[in-house]
Amino acid sequence: MSNAPPDRIVIQPNGRPRPLSPHLQTWRWHITMTASILFRFTIGAISVGALIGVAWLAAVAFGPAAYASALGLAGSWFGLIVGFGLTVVLFSLLLNGGRHLINDTGRGLTIKSADLLSNIAVYGPLPLAVLFFIALFASGRISL
Repeated sequence: MSNAPPDRIVIQPNGRPRPLSPHLQTWRWHITMTASILFRFTIGAISVGALIGVAWLAAVAFGPAAYASALGLAGSWFGLIVGFGLTVVLFSLLLNGGRHLINDTGRGLTIKSADLLSNIAVYGPLPLAVLFFIALFASGRISL
């Protein structure tokens, strides 16, 4: 019975029909699904960022030469791209976390408000990261 095609009803041993789980063929893609998947991705990506932070702390602990090498890598094109990516991830984590915090209070659960919060969480991180990096370049904190 476990090999029954999805268009058939599966009967349990007690004789009752067992409902099948919905699948992508049943549900249309929605922005809240995108926000949920993106939130899971950002949790994994921020873990990589935490490892980079630990490596930076290790460079600080190993002395001025190691720290200078770490700063050189961070200031390179590769380091700036990784830094920008982690900034996008950080803003995504903050916006999605805010969405979850609002939902945990029982607010933002209507379709209209859930769509609005999800749109902010999905489309907000990139422009925020761009503005943040513009501010960093304008203030002279980073340069090429």
